[in-house]
Amino acid sequence: MTYIVGLTGGIGSGKSTIANWFAEQGVTIVDADIIARDVVAVGEPVLDAIAAHFGPDVIAEDGSLNRSKLRQRIFENPADRHWLEALLHPLIRERMMAACQSAQSAYCLLVVPLLVENKLTGLCHRVLVVDVSPEQQVARTMQRDQADEAQVNAIMASQASREQRLAAADDVIDNNGQDRSLIKAAVAQLHEKYLTLASQ
Repeated sequence: MTYIVGLTGGIGSGKSTIANWFAEQGVTIVDADIIARDVVAVGEPVLDAIAAHFGPDVIAEDGSLNRSKLRQRIFENPADRHWLEALLHPLIRERMMAACQSAQSAYCLLVVPLLVENKLTGLCHRVLVVDVSPEQQVARTMQRDQADEAQVNAIMASQASREQRLAAADDVIDNNGQDRSLIKAAVAQLHEKYLTLASQ
């Protein structure tokens, strides 16, 4: 049974950077976003089910999923979103857990942006939250995704609040613009802590 540390944080919080630093310590990283992309890849049965439900316009010319078309459809229609979630979530969860269990490191880091929202904290032994202020989230995401403020605010409104995330946290990394070396030191400290916990 692999010891699982769930890593989460709002958009623009710096989850990927933190996860990469854990990876540098030899920790297996299981990324929910990558798994979510893989389950709808060309040749996956789920893609056919999506095409059958939403029609051919959600499939791009190369046979892959047209994400922006699908996003638009589910954004406009909550029933369609629920249908899609009911299809994808169990599959993504199953693959995440299989990947965690086959991890070669002493513990694995399960990176799930919507860990709190999708009530997946129960899958983890510990929950690590990357915490940043909403102002930082907006600024970083606008810069990274070339998005406008309204778009970023809409995404943030659909995610758990900072307070909800912190309430679910066992551990917190403050990523509000501290020196990188301080954050790396915090990662190294947590890594040692998780190794100890995983060995018990």
